[in-house]
Amino acid sequence: MSWAGKILRVNLTAGTVKSEPLNMAWAQAYIGSRGLGTKYLVEEVDATVDPLSSDNKIIWATGPLTGTMASTGGRYTVITKGPLTGAIACSNSGGYWGAELKMAGWDMVIFEGKSAKPVYLYVNDDLAELRDASHLWGKSVWETEEIIKKGLQDPQTRVSSIGKAGENGVLFAAVVNDLHRAAGRSGVGAVMGSKNLKAIAVRGTKGVGNIRDPKAFMTAVKAAKKVLADNGVTGTGLPAMGTQVLMSVINEIGGLPTRNHQDNQFEGAKDIGAEAMATPRKTDGKKQLVTNQACFGCTIACGRISKMDEGHFTIENKPQYRGANGGLEYEAAWALGAANGVNDLECLQYANLLCNEEGIDPISFGATVGAVMELYGMGVLTKEQVGIEANFGSARALAFLAEETVNGRGFGKEIGQGSKRLTAKYGHPELSMSSKGQEFPAYDGRAIQGIGLAYATSNRGGCHLRGYTIASEILGIPVKTDPLESQGKPELVKAFQDATAAFDSSGLCIFTTFAWGLQDLSPQMQGACGEQYTIEELAKIGERIWNMEREFNNRAGFTSKDDSLPPRLLTEACKTGPAKGKVNELASMLPLYYEARGWDAEGRPTAATRERLSL
Repeated sequence: MSWAGKILRVNLTAGTVKSEPLNMAWAQAYIGSRGLGTKYLVEEVDATVDPLSSDNKIIWATGPLTGTMASTGGRYTVITKGPLTGAIACSNSGGYWGAELKMAGWDMVIFEGKSAKPVYLYVNDDLAELRDASHLWGKSVWETEEIIKKGLQDPQTRVSSIGKAGENGVLFAAVVNDLHRAAGRSGVGAVMGSKNLKAIAVRGTKGVGNIRDPKAFMTAVKAAKKVLADNGVTGTGLPAMGTQVLMSVINEIGGLPTRNHQDNQFEGAKDIGAEAMATPRKTDGKKQLVTNQACFGCTIACGRISKMDEGHFTIENKPQYRGANGGLEYEAAWALGAANGVNDLECLQYANLLCNEEGIDPISFGATVGAVMELYGMGVLTKEQVGIEANFGSARALAFLAEETVNGRGFGKEIGQGSKRLTAKYGHPELSMSSKGQEFPAYDGRAIQGIGLAYATSNRGGCHLRGYTIASEILGIPVKTDPLESQGKPELVKAFQDATAAFDSSGLCIFTTFAWGLQDLSPQMQGACGEQYTIEELAKIGERIWNMEREFNNRAGFTSKDDSLPPRLLTEACKTGPAKGKVNELASMLPLYYEARGWDAEGRPTAATRERLSL
């Protein structure tokens, strides 16, 4: 029934790799990927564990639709306790690696313990073994992938790995596969590095042949693909412009956080958006954007392949140019650009390539630099401390700090701890634009009320992908709601959070939900896995997953006080645009959100809720 039915358990301390059957009762109740991987983690790991200790575990998990003909069926998830936040960490990636693991015959890989020396896991169908990675330690993810493939003499091997950032303990280090697809948030790469685990190389030739009802499944897949093709966002906007299509849209409605959320519109947005990427440069007449790209099985193809002007900077640690490579996505362009007041597109691409090459989350990096630039402007930080004049708008400072951070040098070591720790150290914790210690992405929670509530309540800290109310509040999907209105947003946020949990767990990309609802996922799940996956059951499973994550965080020490936003979003009103005069109305929304969730006043699932969800 679409699951491979087995998992790999790797004990890094003992150096053992063992196969064990998948817990099918858990698979039925939590689907796969995010949900099922989290179920294994919460059952096996003490929620109070130090994230960087050998007692923490880290899991790579696919979904039942990963590797199938379903559109976007290439997703996998990395689950652990996150070092950036101390909360549940669950980071999703695309590319081809997830499908390769599934086609090798494995649903997930669980790593426990810590290796005494650098190692990588090699999987070739039923063969799975740990191999020495001493020669890979200190290498970038690009170098690591190339060396492994050459050593195996198999260019079709797929590699998921960390760069120097993960090795050096950058708390927002990412796990990168296929050169520029990443499980990017919450520091999953730092946990990988703490275990001396450099990479997982996979080659799968078995395919995914255990579909419950192939005819029904393919009928559902065909219908769902047509929905994607006919939709203006998934069929036209994302393929042509990528996620960068949002830059001008969000700026116009006054929801683009600028200069560490001091402003809500960026005067340089036009210089760093999708249109600018597709405009020939004055220096050489070439466009930064080369083409779009799709992940495994994807019919949307929102990825960007770009090539920057190599002569734009003459800086020590240039990325290893491999021709065109991963281009700017909206979140990265915002974090590296508007968050710091930088409108130099070539600089943003340079910093983005560094993030890809050495494996760090550009959102947390860019947002932390924004806090550094504000502290610098206040005189709290000096040129001697930072290593450069770090004023808002300085492309040179952004590029320099990207180099320092990915290499673990100078002030980059402090940036690598994230904005919560950095701003607290220098006496201004209020300048960290984060929730639960994870930095916010590219939407202002004052101008877009629902996303502010989603930030505050996200189980993995500040995050848009756990409840992307932007779809409704800005794009009118599935219904248009007023972004400036807080009424009705608690219920909207809950609905998005639950549905997202179900989609994530299936092994499909969340971008499909610009066109799809659970009514489109259900027949695909039923054809692949079982008739029980009705719309109502998928919604319930999504809610079950959300509450399971919440209970892990509660056991880890999080309380209702952590469902919060920085004072700036609650007390400093937007200065310009349609949102002028607005602050986020969290105080009125949060109690109603708890009520909608079936939680008590302290944000804990009630006994009735736990019973209803079979927790």
